[in-house]
Amino acid sequence: MAPDFELPDQHGTPVRLSGLRGSRVLLIFYPVAFSGVCRGELAQVRDELIPQLPADVRVLGVSVDSMFAQRAWAEQEGYEFPLLSDFWPHGQVAQAYGVFDEKRGLAKRGTFLIDGEGAIRWSVVNPISSARDVADYLKALS
Repeated sequence: MAPDFELPDQHGTPVRLSGLRGSRVLLIFYPVAFSGVCRGELAQVRDELIPQLPADVRVLGVSVDSMFAQRAWAEQEGYEFPLLSDFWPHGQVAQAYGVFDEKRGLAKRGTFLIDGEGAIRWSVVNPISSARDVADYLKALS
């Protein structure tokens, strides 16, 4: 089962994973807002993935950035999906999913597909410097 959590999105609205039961959730951890690789990945999610998603799939981005940084970045880049702040306790959710880099204090590039019952059905973890492929998300969802 996926570890449950509640984190604020970029607008300060709490999002609880267990509150999304009945929908599949694509949980995307990324190191930090405003970085080049993260910008490229989330732009692909925005432009290529989300338009192809079935109606029962929710996308959640998660980083250790503050809610305020997440909001500024979402507004700048036009990200309309929730960007969750794992700011405090610092990286607690990333730790629960095994993707927190203790040495750097941020999340690795981990992605988890969680089914409507709350079970992890697919995951991939890339090093911080390696972007993920959106095509892999679509394969996992099919």
